[in-house]
Amino acid sequence: MNIINKVREQARANPKTIALPEIDDNRVREAAKIIEKEGIAKPLLFGKGMLDKRKQEEYAQEYLRLRKTKGIELDEARQILEDPLYCAAIMTNLGEVDGFVAGASHATPDVARAAIQCLGVDERINIASSCFIMYVPDCPYGEEGTFIFADCGVVPDPNTRQLACIAISNAELARKFGITPRVALLSYSTKGSAKGKAIDRILEALALAKEMDPSLLIDGELQVDAAIVPEVAQIKNSSDILAGKANVLIFPNLEAGNIGYKLVHRLAKARAIGPILVGLNKPCSDLSRGCSVEDIVDCVAVTAIRAQ
Repeated sequence: MNIINKVREQARANPKTIALPEIDDNRVREAAKIIEKEGIAKPLLFGKGMLDKRKQEEYAQEYLRLRKTKGIELDEARQILEDPLYCAAIMTNLGEVDGFVAGASHATPDVARAAIQCLGVDERINIASSCFIMYVPDCPYGEEGTFIFADCGVVPDPNTRQLACIAISNAELARKFGITPRVALLSYSTKGSAKGKAIDRILEALALAKEMDPSLLIDGELQVDAAIVPEVAQIKNSSDILAGKANVLIFPNLEAGNIGYKLVHRLAKARAIGPILVGLNKPCSDLSRGCSVEDIVDCVAVTAIRAQ
């Protein structure tokens, strides 16, 4: 059974309520029908102006409480809560729904901003980032063709600590789906084959990640072939603890991550579930604005599992 089927089955085992605040998008409406029919989750669809005014006022008051240190006034909070994204995020924060999925008709920065402001960042991780669950059919690498790619949508140029925290949070996500994480910090160099500040940052991040989670199977700096191809790993880095079997790939920056996932998605005909937002206190997922109906269904399933 591939990861797509596993995710849907796992979500069905304990269906959660997931807010979908983009009812005006035909793809979202179609996805909601599939989600409900298959019992993957309990979708709650709505859009601008559709919520009860009393509830919207309650959400504005909650947003004001969350952002009071930022000097937000009530009128400004009310105006912000006209946006369904913020309503979905506040509903998740209050526990009225178990998570939210948006982005079919909103840009990633808009979804991430609402999520970070309303859900808050996990104090252990201290950085919100994103990832994709990638499934490459008929692929012998990773976890039977399954990988987690990070960060592909949020942090442009992660520093040492951010890189380590991105690795930790995505390893935790892998465990949610029954995958034992084998984490590779990717680079243009493998174990000293090149030198530079970028490589120094990766080595510092590696040490910090090991300190944060001594049980984590992680290595770097590694070129991608040395990370995922056992034969190449034997040649380039025979002492590699990953042995060319990495399944969580941490890219050095957003450019590399975004380009990497889109290349694999299009050229290898892979399924890309995400962007999944990680490092927050409650589960939520972004969507690519070019997403398909199936992409939305998969993102909702993942978000539901994270809420279980």
